[in-house]
Amino acid sequence: MLRFLVSSSLKNPKWNPKPIIVIPQSPLHNHFSTKSGKSSASKGNKNKADNQKPSKNPKRSGLDDSKNAVSDTKETTDERVLRARLLAQDEKNPSLNTGPNGRPLFTDISSLSQLSRKDTCSYFKFGEKELNQMLPEGLPTGMVKEFEESMRSALLVRQSFLDLRDNFRRIVDPPLLSSDGKGLKVRKQIVLDGPVNCGKSTMLAMLVHWAREEGWLVFYVPRGREWTHGGYFYKNPITGLWDTPIQAENALKDFVKYNESLLKQLPCHIFDPVPLGEGAGIGLLKGVNSVSVPESSTLYDLVQIGIGQTHAAVGVVVRLRKELSLVKDIPVLYAIDQYNNWFTFSEYEEPVTMRSCRPVHARELAMVNAFRSMMHNSMMVGAFSHSTAVGKLRKDLPDVPLDARVTLPRYSLDEAAAVCHYYHRQRLLPREAFSEESWKKIYYLSNGNGAEMRALLPLMQ
Repeated sequence: MLRFLVSSSLKNPKWNPKPIIVIPQSPLHNHFSTKSGKSSASKGNKNKADNQKPSKNPKRSGLDDSKNAVSDTKETTDERVLRARLLAQDEKNPSLNTGPNGRPLFTDISSLSQLSRKDTCSYFKFGEKELNQMLPEGLPTGMVKEFEESMRSALLVRQSFLDLRDNFRRIVDPPLLSSDGKGLKVRKQIVLDGPVNCGKSTMLAMLVHWAREEGWLVFYVPRGREWTHGGYFYKNPITGLWDTPIQAENALKDFVKYNESLLKQLPCHIFDPVPLGEGAGIGLLKGVNSVSVPESSTLYDLVQIGIGQTHAAVGVVVRLRKELSLVKDIPVLYAIDQYNNWFTFSEYEEPVTMRSCRPVHARELAMVNAFRSMMHNSMMVGAFSHSTAVGKLRKDLPDVPLDARVTLPRYSLDEAAAVCHYYHRQRLLPREAFSEESWKKIYYLSNGNGAEMRALLPLMQ
């Protein structure tokens, strides 16, 4: 009986297990962020489109689609060329530069430092070369869209910006009063918050522009989200934090673009060796744990160490934060855009078991850990960016003073009037359809949202 069962099982096997092949992952794969921006929904739509039946004449259909796309693009380009030509002719007519209630639409002031309350609800003109020189790290997305669609490098002067500027001006020059003549409480640390598209990033960029006009040393991070996404990441066994050497090198390169002349004049105060970590994709150096800092080094020399050697980039960024806190000769300002990305989880993950990973919080990153805190005596501004989809954070943020958050409002009625007259001047809407009743409808419809107003005004009839 036993022989019969064995022979029958060999002839008709019900279970034939296959060997499980485990492909080992390389160290680089475990420490490089490869997440794609495409969602699963887009993949599903693609598969769905592939399963659809083709048209009767696919070649003809594709040809027609391409012709329509080219014609639409050509029409848009022609419209912009015509509009640019008309705007060039409008420059010869000063009567068009009139805002609401007969006020000048543009201010005659040529410096952000000289703006006063009487310049509010008017536009300040920037030069393209000047912007590239003062903000070489890059412009905020909202500012770029505003310049492109209005076809002019000009921004609205808001009272909220003057209050923010005067707040930091009074820290350096205490007897100075604000632009409205009131003595307000000064804050060295401020978090700019507010609704979507209320101008937080633009106001931060204008503040950086003003501070650099005054000769300040500004550490400006226009894209704080990049510090928590992408690139290589390694856990430092000494500090227990995660190093991101690519982000560190980029931050040092951006910092030296405008501040090179100032950094060459500021000596280093800390001469301890800078610890080395893993390089971007090349691991640790054998037999070398640190790089020395000569006693005659300046801050420019320190930054060059991090730029020239990828293993020292993160260590130099952390050391730079300590060195900047010791600078007393000139005012130092930290300006961080997309600051809310530093209070949530990063893109990186740490393997816990064979089948699970733990998300790495932004505070566990060495660079973020060095610059995130506002519990110090230095001047610092962080701007929230709701376009990065971080989500709503709690009011009492860690390492941030309770009274640091400032909520920026959307456009007021007076500001919206100036904005609509400016877009009317820039031919962004039909001039024959422009009226006080029509632009007020758009203002109330958009609830003072600048981006929505800019999108709705061309539809005015």
